[in-house]
Amino acid sequence: MVIQRWQSVLLLIAVVCMGFFTFMSLGQVQLPDYTLNFTTFGFKYEGEAVNGAPTGFLMHTWGLFAISLLSAIIPFINIFTFKNLRLQKRLCMIELLILIAVIATAAIYAYTGIDNGTISWSTLVCAPFLALMADILAFNRINADDRLLKSADRLR
Repeated sequence: MVIQRWQSVLLLIAVVCMGFFTFMSLGQVQLPDYTLNFTTFGFKYEGEAVNGAPTGFLMHTWGLFAISLLSAIIPFINIFTFKNLRLQKRLCMIELLILIAVIATAAIYAYTGIDNGTISWSTLVCAPFLALMADILAFNRINADDRLLKSADRLR
């Protein structure tokens, strides 16, 4: 017997938050000559190029993209492992560590990636924190279900 209620919703919230974080703009870096758009893919020049202005990416951040995408995939997989509560708990703990790595990596890239730049974050930068809270709450719900199942087994 397996109980799977709110943790599925919480894990889905983590998937959606990290999906948006992975594929949308995280902020902009203002330099003296131009503005860069900061995404998990890298720092991209903003606007149309005129008079020989640079285009494309100034710097790629594939590491941030990889761990950000992984932090969206793991809770999605975790939703479907409801028959194995032990694996579900482990995946939640791995997801917590990966979310902390995403937050740290994004901050490091933003503040040390481009010299002489001023970063302005978008509101989407809160997504990893929301995913972190949803993952912690899902872990607590999984533990509660595990305790409930163990107490039901003792009654049999």
